[in-house]
Amino acid sequence: MLVGEPGIGKTRTAQELASHAEGRGVQVLWGWCYEEAGAPPYWPWVQPIRSYVQQRNPERLHAEMGPGAADIAAIVPELRAELPGLETPPALEPEAARFRLFDSITTFLKNAAQSQPLMLVLENLHWADKPSLLLLEFLARQMADCRLLVVGCYRDMELSRQHPLSASLAQLSREPVFRRQTLRGLNQEDTGPFVEATAGVQVPYDLADTLYSHTEGNPFFLNEVIRLLADQGDLVERSVGAPLEIRVPEGVREVIGRRLNRLSQHCNRVLQTASIVGREFDFGLLNALDHGSDEGDLLTAVEQAVGAYLIEEVPGAGERYRFTHALIQETLSEELTTSRRVRPHAQIAEVLEELYGDGVETHAAELAHHFAEAEPMLGPDKLVGYSLLAGEQALATYAFEEALGYFQIGLEARSVLLGGTEPAPDGETAALLLGLGRVQGVAVPQYLIRGTAGLRSGTA
Repeated sequence: MLVGEPGIGKTRTAQELASHAEGRGVQVLWGWCYEEAGAPPYWPWVQPIRSYVQQRNPERLHAEMGPGAADIAAIVPELRAELPGLETPPALEPEAARFRLFDSITTFLKNAAQSQPLMLVLENLHWADKPSLLLLEFLARQMADCRLLVVGCYRDMELSRQHPLSASLAQLSREPVFRRQTLRGLNQEDTGPFVEATAGVQVPYDLADTLYSHTEGNPFFLNEVIRLLADQGDLVERSVGAPLEIRVPEGVREVIGRRLNRLSQHCNRVLQTASIVGREFDFGLLNALDHGSDEGDLLTAVEQAVGAYLIEEVPGAGERYRFTHALIQETLSEELTTSRRVRPHAQIAEVLEELYGDGVETHAAELAHHFAEAEPMLGPDKLVGYSLLAGEQALATYAFEEALGYFQIGLEARSVLLGGTEPAPDGETAALLLGLGRVQGVAVPQYLIRGTAGLRSGTA
């Protein structure tokens, strides 16, 4: 585990480690946890498995996954296109079915690592869903005898005793394969060389000391300040004066805000819309949302943001982009009041519904998130429908904790108070209550938390 505050260098450290590993013949796969609601269960696992599936021929996939391929296809549907004819796994009790899914994924990763060492990076685990964390615990217990390295990154400042990751870390720390590396900021002596390496400018000791005192050695914060000063023309050797002549902002968001102010108004508006979509976003979606301008203007705005190092292209994902740091997205989205965020969410929800067309059901979780945020404007009807779909899909993949949340959201939107007033007599409410009952009837067995000693049954 790579641990530290935002901007301390967790991702960069993982990238350097990945580069070193690839140089030694290791295959590196990346998975990201998504901050906002709307990601399907097991999302940090779906991405690397999907990437692996796209790079391997069917014969090798079949050999590495074996009979577990059908189970894995439940969370990575693309696998069925690569391995046509997969049979539906035999029905089991929910607890046993989740055990089988975890065992199938673990067996696959261990088999894949036999032919080529494997490194799996899981970013932003403080945003991970509970089923993904349980799968990580399951895998950790069986890693000792395989050539597999899992690197997890998380912000320790985000955790409390009640946070799901805290419970998982308590379990993981008991495993002999577990290591935790806390990252600290640069020290005072490193600041001057960092500025020189970043901007190609040697700065006086007093200025380097001022930069350090305001950033406390946080690499991301320091980098943002350097970029801001460079943009303003204040970071040139011949023009740099006493440190007090340059005002260094005292907050990361203030630094980011001042950099954003140097971009065009249209670019800022586009980025703010993108921040509501999430850390990653598609150009096509932005184009559909960006009324009042043509595609060329939008492309110019996106290129301006890329040139300012605020967003970057997602490798191998077509016209897909992501914010270079979560704090940039947070700065933009938090500038909007709750009432002002409702309208972009409503617009995003309706545009996504149109873009997805016949495949809208597979994106139920994402749409449930946006319709939930837009409920004051659009009403509860579509929120109820997509919450029901998302809950049933989560239940089908044994993500019981996620399913519970969706069914509860749907019932709250229907104003059904559990244990209180009578539910409204309609089919969707009945289906939500039935789903809630099915989830509450599942006893999540202790072997998924503390061991893999066997299958148990019980009642919740």
